[in-house]
Amino acid sequence: MVKLYDNGVYLVNGNEIVEDSLEAAAAVKSKTGKDIDKKKAAESTIAYNILKEHNKSGNMEKLQIKFDKMTSHDITFVGIIQTARASGLEKFPIPYVLTNCHNSLCAVGGTINEDDHVFGLSCAKKYGGVYVPPHQAVIHQYAREMLAGGGKMILGSDSHTRYGALGTMAMGEGGPELVKQLLNQTYDINMPGVVAVYLKGSPAKGVGPQDVALAIIGAVFDKGYVKNKVMEFVGPGVSNLSVDFRIGVDVMTTETTCLSSIWRTDNKVREFYDIHGRVEEFKELNPDSVVYYDGMIEIDLSEIKPMIAMPFHPSNTYTIEELNSNLMDILDDCEKRAQVSFDGQVNLDLKSKVRDGKLYVDQGIIAGCAGGGFENICDAADILDGKFIGSDEFTLSVYPASTPIYMELAKNGNLAKLIGSGAVVKTAFCGPCFGAGDTPANNAFSIRHSTRNFPNREGSKVQNGQVASVALMDARSIAATAANKGFLTAATDLDIQYTGPKYHFDKSIYENRVFDSKGIADQSVEIKFGPNIKDWPEMSELPENLMLKVVSEIHDPVTTTDELIPSGETSSYRSNPIGLAEFTLSRKDPAYVGRAKEVQKAEKARLAGECMGDALPELKSVVHKVKETYPDVCKKNMGVGSTIFAVKPGDGSAREQAASCQKVLGGWANIANEYATKRYRSNLINWGMLPFIIDKGELPFKNGDYIFIPQIRSAVKEKLGEVKAYVVNDDDLKEFILKLDELTDDERQIILDGCLINFNRVK
Repeated sequence: MVKLYDNGVYLVNGNEIVEDSLEAAAAVKSKTGKDIDKKKAAESTIAYNILKEHNKSGNMEKLQIKFDKMTSHDITFVGIIQTARASGLEKFPIPYVLTNCHNSLCAVGGTINEDDHVFGLSCAKKYGGVYVPPHQAVIHQYAREMLAGGGKMILGSDSHTRYGALGTMAMGEGGPELVKQLLNQTYDINMPGVVAVYLKGSPAKGVGPQDVALAIIGAVFDKGYVKNKVMEFVGPGVSNLSVDFRIGVDVMTTETTCLSSIWRTDNKVREFYDIHGRVEEFKELNPDSVVYYDGMIEIDLSEIKPMIAMPFHPSNTYTIEELNSNLMDILDDCEKRAQVSFDGQVNLDLKSKVRDGKLYVDQGIIAGCAGGGFENICDAADILDGKFIGSDEFTLSVYPASTPIYMELAKNGNLAKLIGSGAVVKTAFCGPCFGAGDTPANNAFSIRHSTRNFPNREGSKVQNGQVASVALMDARSIAATAANKGFLTAATDLDIQYTGPKYHFDKSIYENRVFDSKGIADQSVEIKFGPNIKDWPEMSELPENLMLKVVSEIHDPVTTTDELIPSGETSSYRSNPIGLAEFTLSRKDPAYVGRAKEVQKAEKARLAGECMGDALPELKSVVHKVKETYPDVCKKNMGVGSTIFAVKPGDGSAREQAASCQKVLGGWANIANEYATKRYRSNLINWGMLPFIIDKGELPFKNGDYIFIPQIRSAVKEKLGEVKAYVVNDDDLKEFILKLDELTDDERQIILDGCLINFNRVK
């Protein structure tokens, strides 16, 4: 079904695979009649050539990327614009779309959410942007319909910024990376590896894009096969997929931890642009006749079966057939995983969902950038046509990804099919994907065609004794389950005649509602601030020496950004840095905020010229012990802050607040065995936090310990890759090593200055 190659791979003429070996060059020459230059072949990927066109450094090993366009939603754009304003923003230098699809319900927090929307509209007018009102489109569907372009690059402040199926290399990053683009700075990375995803064959009837995506994620995630690399989709199987199908696979590549994605394009993509009135944006993209990839994922689409990703990660995958055949064993494994994820606070009871040997589901959701596409919903409607979901616990909600899709479903009759079945059809909204809509009952089990199924991602609160869980599935199998009144069913088990109606895009919907400045800024416009919209607090530069207290210790194999800063109703406070910080690690380590604040008292006292020991009495003996070895240490040259340890933090969302909330509470560093994503590490750096690495093995410190790092400022300046650190106790200083992986010159200066805002002020 999915094959991973152990070595690099040559792809010849788009359909002949030669795995790299001592004989590979000769094998390729026999097929082409030419000697092969591996370096030149590696520079013949689609990805390489798009990156080359956007690189401003002149060095393809050290990229400095300028993007063509950007997009943000209403959880992120306020903080981004506030940061850019603090650094002198006068005009959006490139098209910047502000969508409103996360806080669009305006259901909690009083006026907070609508205040953010009003702020966004006023900023689009003042700085020359585009503003998409709530309920019109989810961020990525609007970008597909109105923003993407062949050979272009788009940066978004959402991790699922992926438009590769349309020939656009798109990346999801934390807000500070968008701030850099707004200030005419660059996105700096080393040239990423490029891994081919070679598709052949055609999917069976009833198999959808989520099935293919989950099969890929399940095969590569644990191995880190594509981590921080570009996935390039090639092979004859691409042409056997509709563009909607390709989009559904593409958006889920984020869950592999890849950096970006790109697909070869064809006349089906041209037709997509033509339907949306933008045919001039089409560009045919193909790898050269001989191209070298750093790896290859080979997929026979005909072998893909309906899949399910069980709680609590998109990589926890099984075929539905496999799950049904080994039901109790797999459910028992999921319950044991939950005990680890929830630290034994609550008990997840999935085995109680088994009725007469079948798994009963409480809820189905088809929504957002992954599930809300036109073809997904049409196929679901065909499955449910003339059927009824029943009057028991099972419910089904469907969220078309944009109002133009909703309109077409109404015109072609599929909306009536869905409503007639008992499904509820709602407006474009991302809430079910991050826990702000359709929260299920305690211990309920939800199946969703959305992007993630992390703990609490469905909206339950373990700290309040609540638990629910989500499994990811394709819209077709969700509809088949609904047709079977909640009993888990694969779409391939039903004999359905899919109607496959043609899509007609009504551009007047956006023309009548979306504000588009056409890139013209109006400086006379006053920005409208609600009472919850706050400026970032002042942040100090990195001191010469650091005293860190470990205030949280997390040993889960992976820690998601949702665990670092919860989604859901907390998103209402995303425009208030201090208010939001109160929620940091609240679901994973509720004591974290209090511990961090206690440590922060000492730093606030230091900056005020007061005695740190009076503010934090336990610090007196710690400093005394350090002075025995480092007598020159004093409040003028030693800062005090907090740090957390996590094995592998930062999987999931791009939201910068996973890092900035720690900084607001006095955090100076993270310590990890590795970082799950490039974007989380970048968030730490942009908020002036040190992204330390410590080798795997027994930790030299524990939660509550103090760590002293002498001459850290000098170490950052001098580009040292390792620094000495000490665990401080009553008896001695226990030395150990912390590592700093590669940092650009700008990244080092951002850390030295204390954050990106300070960096730009100084600059």
